Amino acid sequence: MSHPVPTWASVRPTERLAGTPAVRRDGRWWLVTPAGAMPASDPGLTGELDRFAADMAAADRAVAKLRTERAAVCEDQP
Repeated sequence: MSHPVPTWASVRPTERLAGTPAVRRDGRWWLVTPAGAMPASDPGLTGELDRFAADMAAADRAVAKLRTERAAVCEDQP
């Protein structure tokens, strides 16, 4: 079953890759702007998008871990 092309209005800000027009839907990268959307099909580009998304996810996890550790330290102090 094919999925509809994402439109500018249908993309939530949290779906965008770090504020870029790149959006991953159903395992496929799309470049979405108010003028329209097009699939990203260049293997070099999609590979970089995959790596960037993985790096961003790792950074988000690291920040969450630091916040949790800091909150635990603050709770232990009188």
